[in-house]
Amino acid sequence: MKIKKCFPTLLLFLLVAPLVHADEGMWLLQLLKEQRSIDLMKQSGLRLEADDLYRPDGISLKDVVGIFGGGCTGEIISPEGLILTNHHCGFAYLQQLSTVEQNYLQDGFWSHRKEEEIPAPGLTFTFVERIVDLTDTVTRDIRLGRTDETRALSSQYCDSLAKAQLARSDLRGKPGIQPEVLPYFEGNRYYLVYYKIYSDVRLVAAPPQAIGKFGGETDNWMWPRHTGDFSMFRIYADKNGEPAAYSPENVPLRAKKHLPVSIRGYEEGDYAMVMGFPGSTSRYLTAAEVRNRMDNENTPRILVREARQAVLKKYMAQSDRLRLMYANKYAASSNYWKNSIGMNEAIVKNRIIEKKQEQEARFARYADSIGSEDYRTVVGRIDREVQQAAGLTYNRMLYNETFAFGLEFVLPPETAAALEKYMQAFSEKDAAQTEETAARLNEIFNLIHNKDYSHEVDRSVADTLLPLFRAHYRGELPSFYAAIDEEYKGDIHAFVRDLYEESVLASRENLDAFLRKPRQKTLDRDLSLLLSRSIQEHAARLRSQNQRHNEALALLQKTYVRGLTEMNSRFRPQYPDANFTLRLTYGRVKPYSPADGVKYEYYTTLRGVMEKEDPGNPEFTVPRELKQLYRQKDYGRYADRNGEMPVCFLSTNDITGGNSGSPVINADGQLIGSAFDGNWESLSGDLQFDNDLQRCICVDIRYVLFLIEKLGRCPNLIEEMTLVE
Repeated sequence: MKIKKCFPTLLLFLLVAPLVHADEGMWLLQLLKEQRSIDLMKQSGLRLEADDLYRPDGISLKDVVGIFGGGCTGEIISPEGLILTNHHCGFAYLQQLSTVEQNYLQDGFWSHRKEEEIPAPGLTFTFVERIVDLTDTVTRDIRLGRTDETRALSSQYCDSLAKAQLARSDLRGKPGIQPEVLPYFEGNRYYLVYYKIYSDVRLVAAPPQAIGKFGGETDNWMWPRHTGDFSMFRIYADKNGEPAAYSPENVPLRAKKHLPVSIRGYEEGDYAMVMGFPGSTSRYLTAAEVRNRMDNENTPRILVREARQAVLKKYMAQSDRLRLMYANKYAASSNYWKNSIGMNEAIVKNRIIEKKQEQEARFARYADSIGSEDYRTVVGRIDREVQQAAGLTYNRMLYNETFAFGLEFVLPPETAAALEKYMQAFSEKDAAQTEETAARLNEIFNLIHNKDYSHEVDRSVADTLLPLFRAHYRGELPSFYAAIDEEYKGDIHAFVRDLYEESVLASRENLDAFLRKPRQKTLDRDLSLLLSRSIQEHAARLRSQNQRHNEALALLQKTYVRGLTEMNSRFRPQYPDANFTLRLTYGRVKPYSPADGVKYEYYTTLRGVMEKEDPGNPEFTVPRELKQLYRQKDYGRYADRNGEMPVCFLSTNDITGGNSGSPVINADGQLIGSAFDGNWESLSGDLQFDNDLQRCICVDIRYVLFLIEKLGRCPNLIEEMTLVE
């Protein structure tokens, strides 16, 4: 199979007249005209032109959205760089800025003037500056032998290509510019995206957690929903409007463009589109790959996270300090724990495996009709590869969930060398080297024992996860388990006790004692070093085993995706799987019926918040001020036509993780809400879109504005927006 054969056929399907369901698709903005999907959007009600959405050499809606932090979307809603995103996207930064005495997570935060806005260290906002098609460049590299198909799919090749392109670009040397090259359609097409990253981003407003996270984990992925899931930040720049590190001299960004905000509402059937950065979908998998996702990825993730979360929850209930300390860690873990449970249920209920098998049967007939041996055999080859690597996939997931994400008292790889170096410098009386290495060891200690870490809690997690890992791992265990058997007679709890009490970096007292009198014997007995070396060696072994599997599977998937797009191009345009790059999805405001006799309305109101209130359950408490506003029906100009205060609504937009915080935009290009979740019944949607069940859950912009004005008393923020009444 030669890669050069794939591009003419891919171009063919991009040009075919589309007949797809309007609601499905995470479309590339740069292909709206080429694929003629803009025509379908206008047929669905859009009153804008393609250039209004994406203009390669000018300003468009593309310039109002960006990547918020490292995994969400945000939008610009004022000329002064004001960002709207989700509360759960700002959650980590709210937690970082909070203390027990001044708890912004619990109490919310409202700035009444710019001087009150708080810098959020580490937070960035990233715009798409330019998109360049590099498909021909990669094809030429393969043809000339500069790379091969396998390497062209690797991050190393893509990164080097991105750097080479930047070096020749007019954007070279400009502040904040970062290039990224990624394969699309599993490597059948390549795009270079130039990003512009702003690093001075400040907290502006957030509701109390009782509003921003109302319903907690109980309501997560569920409808009906009553969560005021929003927070607001602002981009600051230097006096020239360029990215700059935090400085008191920085000024609010003069935005190229901002979204006007509609308070006119919406009706069932109204056009709605979402622009953002969906993280990852896998809609071109075979049936065997879907089973693999269920059994060998989701199942071990559920197992480990459920055990860890039970420990965290127990400690979080003990004190305000621990609850604040672990709030973000618990939320981050539980989100995709519940998603994995829901996905496995939805795969069965929505017959995803059967649908994939039907797709494979159609593909086999197509392969026969065109006489392609590559296409005839590719599904069987994928299935054999998946089957051979099933145990490895399970083990890798179990390992990652336990050691990469579960335990925190795991020393960085360079720690052993730093300890040895300190001993040598100390014995040789090299004062400068001793001081330098001691400083590095103190850095490592502080990195582990940070303000959001409890040694006691992590010890309890280890007490839970290490036996769990041993019981469920399918193969040769990491070598430290042999030491447990030999030195501790198999008693994992005794091993954990000594690990967390006696290791050099287990406490400030232990580290200080070692720095005063370093001994080789101390290091030889140090269990944290034993654990660190053991899991690093095991990780390297898993990576090595996994690399061959990944490379083989990637080439097979490339062939399968090329074939599927060719086959389906006769009926509809195709979109690549999500890869956290800029996409647009369009659909309608719409209710749904998940089961016989069950019909869900397409919106919720503040009345539902009051109906769900449960003062004894922290997930369903309602702030006193909100109850008072409800009783007085003090909604200002934000009430719906029926006098109710709207809270959330549904649309048929095709979203996934990464779309959190994305703007929901009406037919005139005005903001009507912010996407924040999907519905439980369609959690298999990352594998196959269901036009009947898939829904995007959005917070109504009118609820956001109501809370800002009436609860936060921030007319200053309302005044800087462009409201459409």
